[in-house]
Amino acid sequence: MAEFRKKRKKVCQMCAGKNVKYSDVDIIKKYISSDRAKILPRRMTGNCAEHQRYIAGEIKKARFMALIPFVK
Repeated sequence: MAEFRKKRKKVCQMCAGKNVKYSDVDIIKKYISSDRAKILPRRMTGNCAEHQRYIAGEIKKARFMALIPFVK
């Protein structure tokens, strides 16, 4: 008999109190994929919709300022 575990809902890190700025490259890299440098979706990061849009804007600022690459 297969056991079905209830998945625990991911908590939005920004709602929990963490702050993300475009200049924090180490934190920004957690929100982009390693192979193509694409922005990870909400279901993978666990962010709420409001903060996912905010993080996407910060990633785009970091790319424009050449802190992170557009493509690897």
